[in-house]
This record gives sequence, C-alpha cells and structure tokens, in this order.
Amino acid sequence: MTRRKAAKMMLAGSVLAILPGCGEALGSRYPTYRYRLTVEVDTPEGLRTGSSVIEVRTRISGRYSIPNPGQVIHSIRGEAVAVDLGRRGILFALLRSEQLIDWASTVLFLKASPVPLSVTRGLPNSSQVAFDIRFKAALALVGPQVIPRDYPDRIGSRHKPGDPPSAWPMMVRFRNLADPKSVEKINPDDLSASFGAGVKLRRITAERTEDSVTSGILARLPWLAHAQGSLTKQPRDRRTGQLVPLADTHLSVQLTNGDFTKGIGK
Repeated sequence: MTRRKAAKMMLAGSVLAILPGCGEALGSRYPTYRYRLTVEVDTPEGLRTGSSVIEVRTRISGRYSIPNPGQVIHSIRGEAVAVDLGRRGILFALLRSEQLIDWASTVLFLKASPVPLSVTRGLPNSSQVAFDIRFKAALALVGPQVIPRDYPDRIGSRHKPGDPPSAWPMMVRFRNLADPKSVEKINPDDLSASFGAGVKLRRITAERTEDSVTSGILARLPWLAHAQGSLTKQPRDRRTGQLVPLADTHLSVQLTNGDFTKGIGK
C-alpha cells in the first residue's frame, strides 16, 4: 500500500469515527443538528426580518435496504419563515424550493464545499466517505452563512437566465390569510412586483444553533392544522371525471401542508 493510499484510508477512518454509526451494515446515522434560517427584506419602512429554527436528521440506508441501498434519507422538524411586511402583507419562505421538496434539509450541507474526487478516489465506499467529509464540514460552519441565489454545483440542468433560484426557498403570499386558495407564488428576484415599490430581498442566511425548533405558523394560518397533503383538494375534469394533472392545477393544489410545517404537533 502506498503512503498516499494509507493517508486516504486514515482520513476515511477518522471521519467515520466522528460520525456515529457510519459504516454499519444496516445503515449510517449522523448527528442531528439545528439551524436558524433567516430572511431579510428591505422596505421603504425599514428592514424586516423573519426566522425559523429547523432540525435536521440524516441517515444513509444500509447495503441490504430495499429498494435503495445507500440512499441518503433526511427528515426535518420546523416550519416556513414568515416575514411580516406590515400593511404590505406576509412573505412566506417555504421548506421547499422550486426544484427540491426536501430543500430545508440540504441548506447547510450544500454550503459546505464539495469533496474533490482526488481525495476519495480508490477508497472503498468513496461516495459515502465524500458525503461524510462534507457533512462534517457542514457541521463545522460558524456564523451566519449567506445562501446564494444558485448553488455552485447546481442541481439539474445548467442555469439559464430567468430560471428560478436553485439555492433559495420557494416564496409565497396569501392575499387572504384565511383562504388557502388565495396563495400566490412570489418572484424573489422582484419582491416589489408583489409587495410594492422599494421592497427587495436583502439576503437569506442559515446559522447553526442550539435554540428550540420554532412553532407559530399555525397562529397565522390556522386552517393549516386541518390540511392533509394539498392545501386544497385536487379537482376532477368535468368531462372525464379524472383528476386534473397537478401541473395544470392552482398553486394551492400543488403545495402541501408539509411545505409549511413538518414534524410539529398540530
């Protein structure tokens, strides 16, 4: 064994030792952590902010897992960020993005730098070792981490002008907080179009914290406590009786209660 390969093996072993349960045949469990997601918005009336503490649990299914051995599985507890803009309304930054339903579980992990292939090339279970190293780096991040509009290692196809942000959460508002059908998607690049001239997103940050998971969104959206799945019922085509495809339905059908709150008792 060459010295370089031995060093790689030692690196892999040290990371696996730090992350409890890694390398188990039935799967790998990782430390649970929390972070505070904060959205800052500039308005003519001054800076407005909202934040939410989100808890993330992560594991990798084992080699005998059916149907997806080695799959990364996330679960979270937390709720969407609500930014009160006063008379202008409330901006909600959801737990999902345009591309990722589980966006909230990836925020800190994707802020950590990807692991170069040269570090893990030739190692057994190189993909898991790379994941472990990046996960450890995510937990070591200190202070508020500014979330860019797009990830450097963008998920999906190459970025095109006008594409929705890949690193920011989906944002919505309700024209009537009591009516889920009044939900509207917000363009984070142009908040003024929805909230008036002079309203602009300043930044979104994520920071490790030991604070308790926040709750309170049900006080703003009490009907959310009774929602199961889609915010409103998926309609049927009057001619065929078949369910209308989700892509052709109102936003209130496409969004779910889990986009606003997860793991918090109703």
